[in-house]
Amino acid sequence: MSLGFDRPLLILAGLTAAVLLFGLSRFFRDALTLEIPLGPPGGVPFKPALNLTLLVKLLGISEILGVFLLFVAAAGPRLISTEVVWLSRGADILFVLDTSPSMAGLDMDGRNRFDAARDMVLDFARDRPGDAIGLVAVGNEASLLLPPTVDRALLYSRLDTLRIGEMGDGTALGLGLAVAALHIRSSPAPRRAVVLITDGENNAGSVHPETAAEALRASGASLWVIGVGSSGEIPIDYVDPVLKIRRTGSFDSRVDPESLRAIARKGGGTFIAAPSGRAFSEAFTRLADAEMTIGRSGTVSRTRDMQRPAILTALALILLPRFIRRWLLRVFL
Repeated sequence: MSLGFDRPLLILAGLTAAVLLFGLSRFFRDALTLEIPLGPPGGVPFKPALNLTLLVKLLGISEILGVFLLFVAAAGPRLISTEVVWLSRGADILFVLDTSPSMAGLDMDGRNRFDAARDMVLDFARDRPGDAIGLVAVGNEASLLLPPTVDRALLYSRLDTLRIGEMGDGTALGLGLAVAALHIRSSPAPRRAVVLITDGENNAGSVHPETAAEALRASGASLWVIGVGSSGEIPIDYVDPVLKIRRTGSFDSRVDPESLRAIARKGGGTFIAAPSGRAFSEAFTRLADAEMTIGRSGTVSRTRDMQRPAILTALALILLPRFIRRWLLRVFL
């Protein structure tokens, strides 16, 4: 965003006028002002509770600034902003994110699986501004939190408020994929993809994940299944969103890559195991390369006229000191 002027030379004229007014005000004040101390002879001079000298100076500076702003308004100020406009539609990518408590497992290079997944999605969205990104949360139930959108602020906000256990303790993978299939099949985007991020096997919901994967395949969307986490005794630490209590300890993690691979196979997609933070990052790099889209963009300049705000501000700076002098200081000009 930048500030421009239709008649920039008037800015120089305004500065000249402000300097002249400041100089003249000092000259007349020093030449025509006589200071007489009030108080008993030889005693302590009378001092008002309010520093009138400072106040008078500030009022004078306010008026000079007001005059300068009038010149600024006459110069035709305008705010110019440049926005990127996408001329071609990118891909629609819907992330299906497991929010079950096991995603609090701390085996992603010192971080839990859920936070690592959320940050991966954020970075992916930042690197692909032309693609519409959506979000489905999976737990004991599944819900579309955000349809595919290019509004990154909305996506970041919803990801930031999403919590482990928000959708219950189960893992309804089939239901999550079915929700994704329902919303991605009507997308007019030239490229569509669904990315399932989970650490567990399907143990809830009324839809088998392989059935939902077949529906995705029939819709023409590509399917990616990323199995995050490792097997064994894994430490866990998270706050239960319902009971508002912190849960810590360890659990027996049983990541089943074969069941996840079968889901990907039914959907004609790709399965990637991500047992560590580094492997997780590499999985997203592979996803980004495979789902690359070529987008055309341009820039649009938008102009906002700032003349009216400048005039109103100038009048306030000029008239307010006069009001203070006349009605508060009882000085009649």
